[in-house]
Amino acid sequence: MLRDKEMRMKIRKITATPVNIPLRAPYRFSYGSTGSLTKTVIELTTDDGVTGLGECADGDRAADVVAMGARLVGHDLREVQTARAACVAGMSYTPWDNVLARRRAFAGIEMAMWDARGKTEGVPLHRLLGGAVRRFIPLTEYFSYRLPGLHEPGEASPADIARYCARMIEDHGATVFEGKVGTVALAEEVRMVAEVRAAIGDRPMQLDANGVWTVPTARVALAQLLPHGVTWFEEPCESYEEMAALRAHFPVSFSSHIVDLPKAARLGCPDAIVTNINELGGIRGTLDFVATCAAMGVGFRFHSGETGIATAACLQLTAALEHVGGASQTLLRWYGDDVIEGGPFVPRDGGVNVPDGTGLGVTLDPVALRRCHERYLSEGAFPAGASAARGASYGSHFRKV
Repeated sequence: MLRDKEMRMKIRKITATPVNIPLRAPYRFSYGSTGSLTKTVIELTTDDGVTGLGECADGDRAADVVAMGARLVGHDLREVQTARAACVAGMSYTPWDNVLARRRAFAGIEMAMWDARGKTEGVPLHRLLGGAVRRFIPLTEYFSYRLPGLHEPGEASPADIARYCARMIEDHGATVFEGKVGTVALAEEVRMVAEVRAAIGDRPMQLDANGVWTVPTARVALAQLLPHGVTWFEEPCESYEEMAALRAHFPVSFSSHIVDLPKAARLGCPDAIVTNINELGGIRGTLDFVATCAAMGVGFRFHSGETGIATAACLQLTAALEHVGGASQTLLRWYGDDVIEGGPFVPRDGGVNVPDGTGLGVTLDPVALRRCHERYLSEGAFPAGASAARGASYGSHFRKV
């Protein structure tokens, strides 16, 4: 019996498929605009025929994943640390390899290992991680200027964006809003924030400038934006030091996508690090990182932009980790397609329930996977495939909101 269980946990093969996920309407942010996202979907098959799903969030990593997968044939799903040692150099830098790229690629494989293990043992991922401390996962509702899409007109004015936010409350019970700034003239963005505040009442509102401003410009912008009840500000400037300089003038909480926990603890800023599973090297690495955040008094949230596979992994981790209590970011409402059965998760009343199936709790839709892969082949990888026209060209698969 023990030998049979051991065989069920062995990796037989690993495949990878790059996909493009279109957005219902391209959104604007300080880097420009984007109408699609490129991801790599990973399928890991065990000797017992179980398929575990994983995802690389940073574009087409298929070649790296397949090369790593060849090293892991016959490896036990439960031996995550030895699998990592076989695939990722045990150093932070080497001139002969790209350690960051390898860490991200392995993280997607490791996600699939956990999914296959959960499916094999018949339990959801959060059970493997110690059990759920919450079942409902809070998520933010995004707003931004958006370019016209095939089935959505986008938002071109402060009034348009305020009406959109009001509709998200009426149709979906949205509770926490997060918006992009640093994209148009400051005076117009101040009007936008004021109109959104009027539309959403006393619900929390967060803003994100994606590091576009210098400290002097940020001081001017925050002085005009914060009086409208902004509770959190992500990356008004790019560096931790710049945000720490702003802290002397503004009491608002700051967050950043840059991962440097020792510096955050030393500077007392940012208040939270917002990132994804790939950046932290996988589910095991995320568990360790969040535990260290808790010990050092730094907050943690997940950021948006994955297919339903990695989204499900983030939901499972949030369910299991007490420290990840705030609303994480999501673009789910803006997705025009997905690779999982049922399409993108649909937040209601400010979040979604943790999936209750085994492993990650989601199932791959092979027809959708093929469709999203063909889109990648025709568009090219993000950001080359991120134009407004391309982002609007797959309306027949868009879900109604």
